Amino acid sequence: MRRRAVRRDASQSQALRPRSTVAKKPLKAARMTTAKPPDQCESMADVRAGVDAVDRDLVALLVRRFAYMDAAARIKTDRGTVRDEARKAEVLDNVARAAEAAGLEPARLRAVWNELVEQSIAYEAVQWDRLRADN
Repeated sequence: MRRRAVRRDASQSQALRPRSTVAKKPLKAARMTTAKPPDQCESMADVRAGVDAVDRDLVALLVRRFAYMDAAARIKTDRGTVRDEARKAEVLDNVARAAEAAGLEPARLRAVWNELVEQSIAYEAVQWDRLRADN
């Protein structure tokens, strides 16, 4: 069964939010591809196949990450603790260090992770409210 794509306003905080809670519906196994390593790509088709394979892996990892946001929403007893600026700073610092160690530009990955953390916080807040509304 295919789902129709829904166009959302960029200001909405649900950009990465799965339609149902992550814990209730596991991802189907990703189809196997034979993407070439970057240094073996000979055409833009090879590059695009590799990028598409990495993107599928990233989606699976994000679904896994958001499952932890479901757990956090379930465990936290005070909605005010959903946003934790100290933890956010720690996550961003960890990413910057890992990026630098891997030879990547820390500021670029920090910007990507900042958005990921903000989307995670927004998702967790929605889940926190949903869990309490059901009671």
